[in-house]
Amino acid sequence: MSSTDAAEIFRQEANELLEQLEHVLLELEGRPGDGDLIDSAFRALHTIKGSGAMFGYVRVAAFTHHVETAFDLVRKGKIAATTELIALTLAAKDWMRLLMDAPGDTDDTVGDEILARFQIAVDGAAVGAVSALPALNAAMTPAKGPGTASPAAVWRIRFRLPKGAMATGSNPLLLIEELHDLGHATVQAHTERVPALEELDPAECYVGWEVLLATDQSREAIEQVFLFLLDDMELSIERIEGESPPAEAALEVVIETGAIGLVPVDFVAQAPVAAEPRPAASAAPSDVVRAAPSGSKSVDSIRVPAERLDEMMDRVGELVIAQSRLRQLTAKSDNLQIKDVVEDIERLAGELQDITMGVRMVPIGSLFGRFRRLVHDLSRDLGKDIDLVTSGEETELDKTVVERLADPLVHLIRNSSDHGLEAPADRLKAGKAVKGRITLTARHAGAEVLISISDDGRGLDRNRIQARAEENGLMPVGAKLSDEELFKFILEPGFSTAREVTSLSGRGVGMDVVKRTIVELRGTIDVSSKPGLGSEVTLRLPLTLAIIDGLLVRIGRARYVIPLAAIEECVELTPEEDARSTGANFLNIRDELVPFIRLRERFRSPIPADAYQKVVIVSAGASRVGLVVDQVIGDHQTVIKSLSKLHADVPFFSGATILGDGLVALILDVPQLVEDGQVKSDPLRAAG
Repeated sequence: MSSTDAAEIFRQEANELLEQLEHVLLELEGRPGDGDLIDSAFRALHTIKGSGAMFGYVRVAAFTHHVETAFDLVRKGKIAATTELIALTLAAKDWMRLLMDAPGDTDDTVGDEILARFQIAVDGAAVGAVSALPALNAAMTPAKGPGTASPAAVWRIRFRLPKGAMATGSNPLLLIEELHDLGHATVQAHTERVPALEELDPAECYVGWEVLLATDQSREAIEQVFLFLLDDMELSIERIEGESPPAEAALEVVIETGAIGLVPVDFVAQAPVAAEPRPAASAAPSDVVRAAPSGSKSVDSIRVPAERLDEMMDRVGELVIAQSRLRQLTAKSDNLQIKDVVEDIERLAGELQDITMGVRMVPIGSLFGRFRRLVHDLSRDLGKDIDLVTSGEETELDKTVVERLADPLVHLIRNSSDHGLEAPADRLKAGKAVKGRITLTARHAGAEVLISISDDGRGLDRNRIQARAEENGLMPVGAKLSDEELFKFILEPGFSTAREVTSLSGRGVGMDVVKRTIVELRGTIDVSSKPGLGSEVTLRLPLTLAIIDGLLVRIGRARYVIPLAAIEECVELTPEEDARSTGANFLNIRDELVPFIRLRERFRSPIPADAYQKVVIVSAGASRVGLVVDQVIGDHQTVIKSLSKLHADVPFFSGATILGDGLVALILDVPQLVEDGQVKSDPLRAAG
């Protein structure tokens, strides 16, 4: 593995740890005394520090070490996990990410300021300043030199790394250096297990280590050095009563039996000393952790670059197209053996498609977790007490959809926090709890995923929205619109009902971004609100953007695909009904009037209509419309291809697909057609 690859792996794992740390800190703010959360935060910091030093991210390791020291005081009960300390740790987490992602663009004065604020926070939160502060001060000052006060105890530590530890990046010299940071250390290497050169495996560590450590730290602090190797390594920690601490502060390394050892540059080699006797066989079981039985564990998961998943999905799409062509070519064949092979290929292609799509699916909880920090910061900036409640985190979506949902959800949560939720005093007057609530939920609904963002705030002001819509010329003055139709105006570019522009919202840009992104994802948006009770925005999204089930239809000589998830039913349009609906295009579907669109008129087909046309009833949200076609051909596995830039602005189409005969069929944009059908059927809206 190259150093570049190793550094990239470190950044990926460190980013995951930072996300985990952020999640734990936000949980800890609500439960400041939870020991498990405190331990989780400390372990994340400890891992980032150790891995950073191992992969050459010295600035990351040095900075994280100071933050870890402060959290060690929390872990030991010397200071409390205050809101201020958690906010500082979140700021430190942002700085650590910046140090990893853009080290050349960082100024150490920012990190120094954060550490200085840590010192002030520790000073103010310490249970006992005398006992708590020296630990943090020691972390921010150079290590002890000769002549400092003698430590309180001497410990003998013997350890051997587990099998395969070197291959996974463990470094015994870094462990020894961490021990040295705890006090004065004398180190001896045991090389009796080193095999002959021809039998030596460079990925294994055959050397054992024995450390005589003089420190005022506890046994738990020593064990923390080996925290991530404890399960498999050999480790013995024994306190030596009556032993004098080493006279020198410098780390001493001794090589036993004359073997060659690796010594860090800043380590000072001393004269060899006699080896200490090995621990007796009757040593306390708690002092020794034996290596686990040899045998590799099964690998639960592996990392795969996203580009490879995209490429694999493209290949599966090409396979589906080729399989469709093969089925069409053999449809008229009487050879049963060929048909059996085609059926097998079709089955295998379908299974491969399902597996590939499953690999691309990721839980939306990975996205929801990011917004807890957003709400935490908004709560502080706006002076509002806001609680974010999430559900349905296990709901899975295509990774591309999840990635593109981040910005729309940020805008929706900002709007709910700034405009939706009232100030604490206003909530009390309205008889509500001081703490406002934003609820973020996800759930499956057929071939769609519904994501809802709701709040218990003041709700949308219908009169103000209508006045602004009339002012902007979006609707005729005095027109009567339903709540659903009226509330959709807030998604228009530049539309805003805010009385003043703030740093968060008010310019009418955010909701336009939401609409544009959701439309590009072939989704729809529903907005609902009740005065004084809050608002809800629901995003309806397809499970995947790569392959969908569609209904193939014919209009004139051209063929089109309608996404199957949007179809409710198909009915026949008789010549009598067709003639009767020349003025108002409505069908009576079980005593409900449904507007319909003659697609041949929209697409200007020169071919005369079939005698018995078909109407495909489709829906988008609560709206329904019928699409009149000449023929319903049947279901079709549709591999979606994007339209070129020249055709990107052509209305009513969201993409294209290649049919089995090699010709192209356009995919209809159902939400756009439904909206067009609703407008054309409403005289008032048409007049606007």
